[in-house]
Amino acid sequence: MMYMHYCKCCHRIFMLNGHKMICPKCTEPLTELRISYLDYVNLNMQGREELIAACADDEQLDKMKATYRMYKYSKWYRELQASNEDNLPITTLLASMANQNTGDTSLHAGVTARI
Repeated sequence: MMYMHYCKCCHRIFMLNGHKMICPKCTEPLTELRISYLDYVNLNMQGREELIAACADDEQLDKMKATYRMYKYSKWYRELQASNEDNLPITTLLASMANQNTGDTSLHAGVTARI
């Protein structure tokens, strides 16, 4: 399924399949929006610009964001949390892993394949 996500760093709305947590462009954390894919594609250009402007405001973004909690039951999430000694937020941990260019990508490859 297609879900709408907003990247605060890029100031862009992305249509992504699945519940993604990091931006495909800048690897910063994403915010999943409540607006459905069909509602978004039916917006005219002015409506889309208004939505982006609303997402740029933290208060309005908090009202528009959706929380997907089912990933916490997945195997990759449990493995990632087991290796999270610093208790970092999951999006921060995933973003830092995406930005690393190390030779040990065994956990990273498994995580990105399942996200």
